[in-house]
Amino acid sequence: MTRILIAASGTGGHLFPALAVAQKLTDCDIEWLGVSDRLETTLVPKEYPLHIVTAKGLQGNPVRKILNGLQLLSSIFQTQKIIKQRKIDLIFTTGGYIAAPAILAAKLQGIPVILHESNVLPGKVTRLLGKYATALIIGFQDSATYLPKANTIHLGTPVRAEFLTLQPLQLDIPTEKFVILAMGGSQGAVGLNQLVRQGAAPWIEAGAFIIHITGKNDPDVDSFQDPNYLSMPFSHEIAPLLQRADFVISRSGASALTELTITKTPSLLVPYPYAAEDHQTLNAEVFAKRGAGLLVQQNQVEPEALTGMILELIHSPEKRQQMSAQVAALGIPESAAKIAYFLKSNLRP
Repeated sequence: MTRILIAASGTGGHLFPALAVAQKLTDCDIEWLGVSDRLETTLVPKEYPLHIVTAKGLQGNPVRKILNGLQLLSSIFQTQKIIKQRKIDLIFTTGGYIAAPAILAAKLQGIPVILHESNVLPGKVTRLLGKYATALIIGFQDSATYLPKANTIHLGTPVRAEFLTLQPLQLDIPTEKFVILAMGGSQGAVGLNQLVRQGAAPWIEAGAFIIHITGKNDPDVDSFQDPNYLSMPFSHEIAPLLQRADFVISRSGASALTELTITKTPSLLVPYPYAAEDHQTLNAEVFAKRGAGLLVQQNQVEPEALTGMILELIHSPEKRQQMSAQVAALGIPESAAKIAYFLKSNLRP
């Protein structure tokens, strides 16, 4: 049976798309390449054999960069050994620093390696090594302009299966309410939270019910209270919440935006201002220039202006409907199946 090694490590943005593809590769043996003390050590061993290597990014002071570089070199040889011992036929990687040993070891062993990039601005490893991949799958068509030497194909970014079918929502939300979902990513977002609480009262007065996922690190989490305002540090119901929401206020990581395209939910995007190379702004601009979402910068928008933007949308179902159609046009719901088919088509006879 065909054996595929998936190299995906670190955050949900790398792991969940890879897991979605793995679930479509039912006629292949799947093994996993990761590092210690990251999310894959919790999620992957339940489903697939996990191989740990010592790969690290090349950040930090000069001494740290040298040490990490030596570990990266070691991880290439470790990955080569795994390829040979496990008789791997193909490697699929979703980027990040784990992609470096995956790509280089695959090339040294002469097997295909497919790289997936979910952000508009490809990560550093993708920009540096993408040209050495057999093919580079992009989540946004706009990424191709940053990868002129790579063999790119636009197949979207996979989402977890629960986003593809209507899910029951356990929260008791009045059916007649206009629902605003505000969320700042897996760690929350204090700056975004402050903007939401500043606008909450007039939105509620206009008929909204607000669900606010704050994260665990907000010191002002209890500073606003109202019967139509529900605050929680996190939720396991993101799929049904996005399906129920009439409007979303969100950061603009690639995974969050992909989920919006599947649930067809209009949004106001507030990019994380300290994201590497400001890549969240570039993601959000894809939505903004197509009328699929609104874009504001956290450090530039006046609270009154943001409040007014949301009030206008509450009172304009026609505009929301137009945004919903535009955001849906950016989605590829069958992305995981398309990528799985593409991987198998790149296997060498």
